[in-house]
Amino acid sequence: MDYSKPIDAELFPEGCERCSLTKFLGWMSFLGVIFLWGLYAAIRVLGFGLGETGMDDYFGFGLWITFDLAVIALGAGAFFTGALRYILNIDELKNIVNLAAVIGFLCYTGAMMILVLDIGQPIRAWFGYWYPNVHSMLTEVIFCITCYCIVLILEYVPLVLENRKLMQIRFVRILAHNFHVYMPIFAGIGAFLSTFHQGSLGGMYGVLFGRPYLFREGFFIWPWTFFLFVLSAVASGPMFTVLVCTAMEKLSGRKLVSWDVKQLMGRIAGTMLIVYTFFKCLDSWYWAVDTLAMQGLTFDDMFYGWIYGKWLFWAEHLLLIIPMFVLMKKKWRETPFIFYTMMILVCTSITLNRYLLTVQGLAMPVMPFDAWQTYAPNWVEWACCALVFAYAAMVLSLTYRYTPIFPQEAELNKK
Repeated sequence: MDYSKPIDAELFPEGCERCSLTKFLGWMSFLGVIFLWGLYAAIRVLGFGLGETGMDDYFGFGLWITFDLAVIALGAGAFFTGALRYILNIDELKNIVNLAAVIGFLCYTGAMMILVLDIGQPIRAWFGYWYPNVHSMLTEVIFCITCYCIVLILEYVPLVLENRKLMQIRFVRILAHNFHVYMPIFAGIGAFLSTFHQGSLGGMYGVLFGRPYLFREGFFIWPWTFFLFVLSAVASGPMFTVLVCTAMEKLSGRKLVSWDVKQLMGRIAGTMLIVYTFFKCLDSWYWAVDTLAMQGLTFDDMFYGWIYGKWLFWAEHLLLIIPMFVLMKKKWRETPFIFYTMMILVCTSITLNRYLLTVQGLAMPVMPFDAWQTYAPNWVEWACCALVFAYAAMVLSLTYRYTPIFPQEAELNKK
């Protein structure tokens, strides 16, 4: 036994080094404290109801739905990268597709955790499956998200099975191989399911004619927000995957994915960003000058004070437009600091978009006797979001330590 290595070194991927077990347990303990804080808040919600949150009868949607929509969009790197790797056969993506699949798995399972709390009556969650409202886009979302979660689990399982010790078992080795054989099928199904539920989430907002900030009509295909949500997901998902990879490199002190692969992800995501930004700006222009006018409203009517001010609208668009032009220039794109900063700005814009559609869309008065309403999430809502973050970080840490999630790692860190 080599006493210079951690005692669990035999479980590490072949040719890869990891920190000491003591340091790893310290990191997991830190995340565990956050997890327990969030778990306490979640138990309070399950025990005493949604009255524990900052939501009320006016704001049925709040921080949790904003968080859900954001992580589902940012987790879209799983289906998009998987489709490019296994269906279009872009071989270079094999070095990052595992991470994309794990991020997708964590984002979607984390979103499901929040939804369990947000529906208010978790024990009635099965009603959505047994008594579906076929006229609601949310019914399609329920079934597609559930099925896609199953697909993500099937994509995550073979990575776990590839643990060095488990692969010594013949049955596990054969099972892992068979999973990889059928991975293109899983990727195709995942792309189909994710595209439709991403779009339906956007379409749900576009059909709300009683909410002028959200309603879209007459622009190409109705509701146009269906396509905007899909485009925003495929533009931001690969960027978020690269950012998570870079954060893991900083924390581990090891090179995990080559710069060329990151640049490829950046070019793919940048191309989709151009498409999304163009149609997003076109949609906003048409909404401001035509859709609102048909309802007897003006652009100024959509905003109020600082908390619901125009600066949020312009920030959302500028955080797309600036990265779009910056990433077009090769010299800037190949500068790491600029490259990562632009990706952060895009992910921030997508998150801000989900906030505006969820909270500002509900805050605006819709009746003559109504006034603008304010909403502020309390500690319970923030703690439940922290619970999901801690869960994701803990699972990702275990996955990195014990599975060959990065095929290039051993080669990139040769001494």
